Amino acid sequence: MKNLLKELVGCNVLVFILVLGLGGTFQKGFHLSVISSPSPYIKSFINGSWTYHYGDVPGEKTVTFIWSALVVLYALGGLIGSMTVRYLTSHLGRKGAMLLNSAISVVATVIMYISKPTYSFELILVARFLIGFGAGLGGNVHAIYLGESSPKKIRGMVTVTAANFLSLGKLAGQFAGLREILGREEWWNILLCLSTFFCVVQLVVLPFFPEAPRYILIEKGNTEQCKKALQWLWGPGDYKLEIEEMLEEQAVIGEEPSKGLMDLLRDKHLRWQVLSLLVIYGAIHFSGVSAITVYSFKIFLEAGIPEDMIRYVTLGIGVSEVLVSMTSGLLIESVGRRVLMWGGFGGMSAIMALITVSLYLQDYSSVIPYITVILIFLFIIFYAAGPAGVGISLTNEIFIQSYRPAAFMFTGILSWLEFGMLGFIFPFLIDALKSLSFVLFSCVCLIAALYIFFILPETKGKTPLEISLEYKNIRACGSPKDDAMCLETRL
Repeated sequence: MKNLLKELVGCNVLVFILVLGLGGTFQKGFHLSVISSPSPYIKSFINGSWTYHYGDVPGEKTVTFIWSALVVLYALGGLIGSMTVRYLTSHLGRKGAMLLNSAISVVATVIMYISKPTYSFELILVARFLIGFGAGLGGNVHAIYLGESSPKKIRGMVTVTAANFLSLGKLAGQFAGLREILGREEWWNILLCLSTFFCVVQLVVLPFFPEAPRYILIEKGNTEQCKKALQWLWGPGDYKLEIEEMLEEQAVIGEEPSKGLMDLLRDKHLRWQVLSLLVIYGAIHFSGVSAITVYSFKIFLEAGIPEDMIRYVTLGIGVSEVLVSMTSGLLIESVGRRVLMWGGFGGMSAIMALITVSLYLQDYSSVIPYITVILIFLFIIFYAAGPAGVGISLTNEIFIQSYRPAAFMFTGILSWLEFGMLGFIFPFLIDALKSLSFVLFSCVCLIAALYIFFILPETKGKTPLEISLEYKNIRACGSPKDDAMCLETRL
């Protein structure tokens, strides 16, 4: 562990990680959580803005529809932003795409800020779409940039920082939304613009950073610039082994251009990788995190926590997520990806089952609600320790250079579609199944844990070519290449 930490000390990479993170996934996390606090004020503003412009008072259904549109446009922006990842990273590079994303965020912030003095709820809709676009684009480019700038021995530790900044952004959004900070009606537009300060910093500082070394060598063919980029990031050295590994991957790819989404889905050699992403990201979004968010207020209230203090307990959950996410980053190179992933999903599955029981028994004892509160904290700990962070690292590692942008485009589309789908069906699910919906979430997590334990290869300390070979050696029941009656890997 000490040797790994030494790699990050005494060189420019720590500043690189900080600047990239605050302008990357931090923005996505912040805007995911910050919108909940000022929502009553925004709805009131929509009502007043409609009256100011159209002369009549909108009905409750009209305000609800506009608010729903505001939520949907954020998700739509994220989906479209994810779909542009391959094109923008191929034509502008990783750094250029990141700078463009920050510029779009600044434009969105200006639009959001002037919506209040101009009494225009329409501008809020435009701003939320652009913010969503930035979340979809910036979050993916951030992870790609990190992965392609890291030596393989600490690649996991570096790429997991994308998840760390996502958690930190959510915590910052919760904290800034407190009434004692900016959670007041007169400041809601300032609250929603707050995080853009870091995008401005990124626009100023990032041009002085090098492009991703793997992109420079494999896609641009410039070995000397690649070496200079590695030295700038990681300190003096010839980086012979790293460059040789990149040249080997470049030789395999040849002159082929960056692959598109359909190329990724049609390539039969990548079916296990694509299936792995489907299982992991599907389980992450349908793990029950949203259910915990919905039920937590009621659970905390029944546990005897005063209503005005619940927001601080929720803030405590956010702090736990940040701390555990950072701990996961320190452990990923020693423990490995598989253990953190199947252990995380396995723990989440067990806790979901226990939460189901505790919710069913909560009327039988005054102690049960407190047990449920503890279980909620444990669920977030298992979630942050494995699936939330390691999924980003895996997406970076299991594809070679030509397919990586398309893979992030695929996971981005999955994430935003699942986000929208869950937002639509979740209220009906909770209404129909009540606390039994947690059993469904428990089963989803269990399936993911079993898939990772029995099938997913370990990627720690391996090159993308070695990892691709691991996936090619997976054999399924009934495969013409293997007469075995079970599913096996080389592990």
